[in-house]
Amino acid sequence: MNPEPQEYQCLRWSLVFVWLATACASVWELDGQSSALLASAGIHDAIWMRVLVLGGAATDLALGLAMAFLPSRLVYLAALGAMLLMTIAAILLVPALWLHPLGPLTKNLPIAAALLLLAKRPA
Repeated sequence: MNPEPQEYQCLRWSLVFVWLATACASVWELDGQSSALLASAGIHDAIWMRVLVLGGAATDLALGLAMAFLPSRLVYLAALGAMLLMTIAAILLVPALWLHPLGPLTKNLPIAAALLLLAKRPA
């Protein structure tokens, strides 16, 4: 297998950071912003809040670690699929996130492009 070109390494490690940082932030803010976001979507049951936040964080952690240590087309496509599912869920639950000035949903377009580039690169 050929070494990964520097440009692809930069893309991959930036995505690893996004996924791992998101996992950490979700857990760190479990009783803060994470729960507040779900409450704004009408989810108020504390158990469901924890299940949703920790499930999402576990998914982000698994994908971040897989991208770091087992980068492959399958991992990038799995990350793309998970991101699309989470984006659709967010749109359905809190459509106003599209208008958020820091772009929690709009950032997913360039992330999707980076994942597709990584998935399509020759092995």
